[in-house]
Amino acid sequence: MSVSVFAPASIGNVNVGFDVLGLAVKPVDGTLLGDVVTVTHSNKGDQLEVTGDFANKLPSDTKQNIVWQCLLLFNQQLQAKQQDVAAVTMTLDKRMPVGSGLGSSACSVVAAIAGLNAFYLKYHDFSFSDKELLKMMGQMEAQISGSLHYDNVAPCFLGGMQLMVPNPDVIARDLPQFEDCYYVMAYPGIEVSTKAAREILPTSYSRADLISFGQNLATFVDACHRSDKAQAFAVLQDIVAEPYRQSLLPGYSEAVSFLKGSGCLAVGISGSGPTLFCVTDDESKAKEFAQWLNENYLQTLADGRCEGFVHICKTDTHGAVSLP
Repeated sequence: MSVSVFAPASIGNVNVGFDVLGLAVKPVDGTLLGDVVTVTHSNKGDQLEVTGDFANKLPSDTKQNIVWQCLLLFNQQLQAKQQDVAAVTMTLDKRMPVGSGLGSSACSVVAAIAGLNAFYLKYHDFSFSDKELLKMMGQMEAQISGSLHYDNVAPCFLGGMQLMVPNPDVIARDLPQFEDCYYVMAYPGIEVSTKAAREILPTSYSRADLISFGQNLATFVDACHRSDKAQAFAVLQDIVAEPYRQSLLPGYSEAVSFLKGSGCLAVGISGSGPTLFCVTDDESKAKEFAQWLNENYLQTLADGRCEGFVHICKTDTHGAVSLP
């Protein structure tokens, strides 16, 4: 009696939408780039097990794991609905590197809460609404980062490109996407904490920067609705974070110069970094960019290992899904 849910990686901010825009992505080769949480009935009380390539990057104390915190919140919400709470074993397959800028914490949060919901729907004939689930996911993300923002959990859960709106009854709106575009994702293999990446940003911005930010975001949203690819990617520029965060990313400036000089539609920092993403509508160029990034952007650690990777992706339109 168990269910497993996969939650995909995402690009937070997408350059023009700091904290209000996010895009779910999936590798074209079928790789599961994200986390998997399995929920199983338990006869020994609630338990959490952690496996996967990046399990050793998480706290050894179960109570400190965000998936355990998700279970506590979910149970509280069940009790608030006067529903019986079942004892479960949750298994987190941690496939996403921590501090990667790919929405690693969001993957765990979404897979955990969506997994619990799928478990209760299948075995206890009860489920929360998508809006209720998304609010729980946002609450968990806020617990990690210190502020409430849905730009990773919303696309991770719902799929596609999501624009966050200041309406608690809506939370996110799905934006039309360019289905022929490839997103080449390069994680260099080093960690950048969201906290450090936020602290490096200025506490205030000039009027000119605010105007540019608003104009670029509004133009991008308009271009998406009009299917104007040239206009959309022409304004995909990061006014808020990239000028300050690029110093945290070794080789980033050189990569931007090469990629833009080679004809990519846009390039930027995924979330807080250090993952870089670039966009093209040409499959052969996507392969060319992936090879260059693999050879020039990935970092070798002190012990000679490289934990980085490069994936050619497209938009993940499904978001969190149950696995067979």
